[in-house]
Amino acid sequence: MSWMSVFFNEVFYRPLLNALVYLTGFLPYNDLGLAVIVLTVAVRLIIFPLTHRAIKTQNKMKMIEPELKKIKDGVKDREEQARRTMELYRSHGINPFSGILFLFLQLPILIAMYLVFRESSQINPSYLYSFISAPSSVNTIFMGFIDLGQKSIVLAFLAALSQFVQIKLSQPPSASKPFSAKEAPDFGKMFSWQMTYFMPVLIFFIATRFPSAVSLYWTTLNIFAIVHEGAVRNKAKKILDTNVQRSDSKNSNTDRESS
Repeated sequence: MSWMSVFFNEVFYRPLLNALVYLTGFLPYNDLGLAVIVLTVAVRLIIFPLTHRAIKTQNKMKMIEPELKKIKDGVKDREEQARRTMELYRSHGINPFSGILFLFLQLPILIAMYLVFRESSQINPSYLYSFISAPSSVNTIFMGFIDLGQKSIVLAFLAALSQFVQIKLSQPPSASKPFSAKEAPDFGKMFSWQMTYFMPVLIFFIATRFPSAVSLYWTTLNIFAIVHEGAVRNKAKKILDTNVQRSDSKNSNTDRESS
């Protein structure tokens, strides 16, 4: 086993697996579904500062989209275009690479959680810490009719649907506009369209191939992201409205003084 595998197992996989086993034994009725939800939310709260920063950056990018379009349409020289774009980013306190950094930091956690929930109904005792005891019985029936150890079309559909909503909510307004034959190819926009419609289909396909604990995890993950995105967007809108009101009030006072 390579050092990377050992590092991944000891830093990500085993701690999450043991946390899931502990929660399953601690929560009422040894409910695996509830343990999956609690662990998913707990991990999202732990990495909340990173996700919050990334979402704030996304919303700032949406707000300056008209200015970015002006630069793209008005400046033909690529070097000058890049220079003005970076100046615009700096003036708004935006780090365009923060989303990529967040993805690299979050990826091993997502993979580890995926593996944990994929194998949640058949846990290998050798991966448990000495102070963690596996519960004598585990309730794998979620909501009274979904066996988390088996595949579930219902949860697979919810995972795909929540993924679609989460992607739509995180995209800038221009990504929702239909393509025009008169416009030059916009690869960023094409990628957004592919992510919006292809990603949920891919999630549904994957979810129908694995135990439904994976679908429950992915649905919980998306719902948390949707709520977080909505809260940040609502706060950003209030700040923008306040700034607009102050600007209008200032202009009104200036007009009165000049008259």
